[in-house]
Amino acid sequence: MKRSGRASALQAGWLLLALAAAAGCAEVAQMGTAIGQASGALTTEQAQSINRTAVAMDKTFKDITPEQEYYIGRAVAASVLDKYRPMEGESANRYINVLGQALAQASDRPETFGGYHFQVLASEEINAFAAPGGLIMVSRGLLRCCKSEDAVAAVLAHEIGHVQGAHGLRAIRTGRLTSALTILAAESAKNLGNEQLAELTRTFEGSISDITSTLMNSGYSRNLEREADASAVTILKRVGYNPHALLDMLGEMKRNLKPGGPDFAKTHPDPEDRMADVRLLIGAASASPAPAARQQRFEKALSRL
Repeated sequence: MKRSGRASALQAGWLLLALAAAAGCAEVAQMGTAIGQASGALTTEQAQSINRTAVAMDKTFKDITPEQEYYIGRAVAASVLDKYRPMEGESANRYINVLGQALAQASDRPETFGGYHFQVLASEEINAFAAPGGLIMVSRGLLRCCKSEDAVAAVLAHEIGHVQGAHGLRAIRTGRLTSALTILAAESAKNLGNEQLAELTRTFEGSISDITSTLMNSGYSRNLEREADASAVTILKRVGYNPHALLDMLGEMKRNLKPGGPDFAKTHPDPEDRMADVRLLIGAASASPAPAARQQRFEKALSRL
């Protein structure tokens, strides 16, 4: 019974390690192994093995350099553009690039290794994608939901918020664990059987497709969307755009989205939930009308979408 209990605790320890690595938090694993040691379920050697692997997994994510992030982002963007054809309209693309650059400069991460780049996609879906490193793609369908430049700014600021928070990298951490898995194999050989080790390896195996799948299929968590919305509100205020435009855009998308569709509805939380959070972020700030010149500029640039 004692041996069985220790084996179960060890398996729980490895599961805790898996969760900790997914969350990017080696401290969680270390806390769990400390509890395992205190209860006598884990030996000192087993606890150290788990902790060393957790630290290695955590380090693989933190050690992604800006240059590596850029090349990861390029690969992700290429995958997106393989499915969504880029729109060739020069006016619209120039417009969102000029506007996007101004917004990016007001973010907490104004510079990336390859710089920010914006592209309109020739798709009627209501969607947008932010690849790591600052490659941001917005569908024609989403831009058609925008009634003003402030609304376009709200869309771009939200996507910049994802880049600023490195949200995409969180989806591909499993793809960065190759070296950690090597350590895991060596550390756990004396604790886990070949079958268990193979299963654990499969669990953590990943590639660039992890983030592409997150962007196009599963979407970010509500917490990350809330973080991107908070960044967007801050950016809009800094540049002088109306943060209420983010609320307007969420309302517009809610009216246009089809439940169960392949676009924004599939990859984002319910706009109504986000609107409640954004209202709290905006606070008592009053909405002011946009200058006439700004609206004219918007209509001229996007009139042919």
